[in-house]
Amino acid sequence: MDILEVIQYSIPALIVFATAFLLIYYFFKNDEKRRQHELYVENKKISLPVRLQAYERLILLLERLSPESLLIRVKRQGMTSGSLQKELLKTIRAEFEHNLSQQLYVSNDAWEVLVAAKENIVQLINTSMIEIPRDKPAMELSQMILESMLKTDIHSPHAAIKFLKKEAAILF
Repeated sequence: MDILEVIQYSIPALIVFATAFLLIYYFFKNDEKRRQHELYVENKKISLPVRLQAYERLILLLERLSPESLLIRVKRQGMTSGSLQKELLKTIRAEFEHNLSQQLYVSNDAWEVLVAAKENIVQLINTSMIEIPRDKPAMELSQMILESMLKTDIHSPHAAIKFLKKEAAILF
């Protein structure tokens, strides 16, 4: 057997081997991509409802933190401005801490918008309190907060709610 015969038999065998190897390689590669896509779709089925629920809870939080809603829930008969301020800030802190875990399911931008809205509400309450003595009736602080709210829209959680709704719509 000379070298020419070996080459004659080896070249077709190498071509068949390379073809089989490439076919098997691409088959497994495509199969892996298909499995990853199926896993992605399955994870999306599980995570989408949780993420939507997080957006829902954060929008509810913003609604509950709006000054008009806070004042209705927190203000009681016989309160002073100082005690109303203390209760408002305590309620804001409790509501916010109760929803801290939701930041896991929303974007960083959405969370920053929410935190900014909360801080603006706290600032509105504290700024309104500067002009009123602590021992005055709570009604005076309530009026000052509502008047300040009407003058400037910067504290309003409505912009944050719009942002969250827009971001949640992207999930669909």
